[in-house]
Formats: sequence, C-alpha cells, structure tokens
Amino acid sequence: MRDEDAAGGDDGGHGDETDHEGHREPSREAFSHDPLGHADVTGGMTVAELVDQYGHAGIGAESVHEAADVLAEMLSDDDCTVFLSLAGAMVPTGMRRIVADLIRDGHVDALVTTGANLTHDAIEAIGGKHHHGETHQAGKSMREHDEQLRDEEVDRIYNVYLPQEHFAQFESHLREEVFPPLVDRDGAVSIAELCAELGRANADVNDRDDVAEGPGVAAAAYEHDVPVYCPAVQDSVLGLQAWMYSQTADLTLDALADMTPLTDQAFDADDAGCLLVGGGVPKNFTLQTMLVTPRAYNYAVQITMDPEATGGLSGATLEEARSWGKLEKDARNASVYGDATVYLPLLVAAARERIDG
Repeated sequence: MRDEDAAGGDDGGHGDETDHEGHREPSREAFSHDPLGHADVTGGMTVAELVDQYGHAGIGAESVHEAADVLAEMLSDDDCTVFLSLAGAMVPTGMRRIVADLIRDGHVDALVTTGANLTHDAIEAIGGKHHHGETHQAGKSMREHDEQLRDEEVDRIYNVYLPQEHFAQFESHLREEVFPPLVDRDGAVSIAELCAELGRANADVNDRDDVAEGPGVAAAAYEHDVPVYCPAVQDSVLGLQAWMYSQTADLTLDALADMTPLTDQAFDADDAGCLLVGGGVPKNFTLQTMLVTPRAYNYAVQITMDPEATGGLSGATLEEARSWGKLEKDARNASVYGDATVYLPLLVAAARERIDG
C-alpha cells in the first residue's frame, strides 16, 4: 500500500508532510512559526523599553505591548480625532494629572466621563485632598471599620479616604461659582456647558486661592476647548447638587443637547480613535456615537477588568463592537484586562516615549 493510501488517501495538498529524515509532520493551517522570546529586564530601562520586551512574551504581556503600539499610533496620527472614555474611580485614586496632561498636550479631542470623576476633580481643584487609607483595621471586621469611618465622617473608596467636609466645600463651590452663570443663560443648558463652566470655575478658584494641587481635568479641557460629556451626570454628587439647586433657581439641563456636537465631531473626523478606560455609560456613549455616522473608529484601546461572558457592555470585546459597526473592519484595536490604575500610566508613558522620541 502506498503511503498516501495508508494515510487516508489524497487530501488535496493539505495532508501531512515528511521532513528530510522521513518523519511525518501534521498539516498546520492555524499554526504559524513565531517562537516566543523571553523578556529581558534590566535596571535603568525606560517604560517603553520594558513594554517592548513585553512583546516577546505571551498572555497579558503581549496584550499590553499591542495596546501600547495602537495607542502610540493613534495619538501620533495628526488626522485622528481622539475620544477618551473615563469611568471608575480614576480621579480619586491618583490618575487625575495623567488625564489632564493628555488634554493639555493635545492628545484628547473629547472626554466622556462620569459625574463622580468630575466631582472629585473639582474637590482637588479647590483645595481638597484624597488620602491613603485601608480596607479594614486589624482586629476589626470590614463592617466595623466602615461603621467607624461613618462616625468619623470619612468616605471610603476601597483604600482611599475622603473627609466629608470636602463635599460641603464642593457644594459651596457649585452654588457660588458654577451654577449662577448658568442660570443667567436663556433656556436649558447642555451638560457639556455645565462641565465647561465647572472647568472655568475650578481654574479660577485654583488660581485665586493659590491651591498647591493643579486645577485638574475639567480646567484643562476648558482651557483647551476640549468638550467634556457626562451622559449620566445625575448619577453623582455633581448631578445631585444640580438638581437641588434647580429646585429654587431657574437651572435646567438638557440631556439631549450634547448629542449634536458630539456626533458632529465624530462625523467630521478624518480618522477616529478611542481610549476606553473602564466601562459603563462612558464606554457605551463613546462607542455608540459612530452608529449615526457613515464611519467607525480606526483605532481603539480599552482597559477593563470585566469579563465578556456576562454579556455586559463593560466587558464586551472590541471585536464585538466591530460587529455593531462601531469599529472599522480593518481598525487597529487592543484590549488590556486589569486594573486601570496600573495599566493607564504604563500605556500612556510607553506611548508618549515613542511619540516624543
């Protein structure tokens, strides 16, 4: 019997092959010869050099390397309109300056975020501070620890503490500096207009009171004409205070007013890219913008800790977004699964190093 007969007959050229020693090797259409390397880590290497070494490895390291590549290409594309989606406790956990610097350096054309991030951003702009804390005290249960914090009027965000008097200062800031100019305008105001007024007031008070911390994210956006969209502003202390103020003053927010300038910005973009930090409403609001334009995102990078198997938007893959027409079929995209307080600085530093040379 001939060898090919013993192997099951003619397979059209896709069967096993024989090497020079006569050993039969399996047909491998899915496999490609691309041997893994091993990361070479040395003292004194830069962040970009470290991320380059990640490219030799697999699993999450390879994803970080790919995400840094996509982000660097997106931020260096002068024809690309960049949308930054920022969800989760990013400002109170120390990411405020990174985001503000991206805006100031011209790397962000629109910011979509939560009312909570804007609230904590303003608190620091007017002199408040977040503090290192702990999830629980030795000898106490987590509940006992949080009951004690409640009595001491301290709010906890995992291992970050914020004294409640800062919220009282924030309320005064809104009522004295932010809301009154909005009341003087004719008709309802958009949420983006509220965010711009917040940024202006944050910058003014920060400068007037000589606050040591910088004026922050909203101020940077205001100063550089970057629109800030907050589609779920009601779900925050900022939104709660706006509602309370509207009970005694003529302040009305138009939740739909932002849709036109946002979609116009997407429609007019030559290329479009998005950096999605966390999920939730900001992520969906950023991605769905492309559904009413004749285009889709050319670049996309997301950082998330949510799994895709739940079907929730926060963990949805960018490949799934491509099926909706939110990403171009040939878009460059990458996802990193992990803590954004770890990976956002890493990716931004690596991308900046590549862009700045």
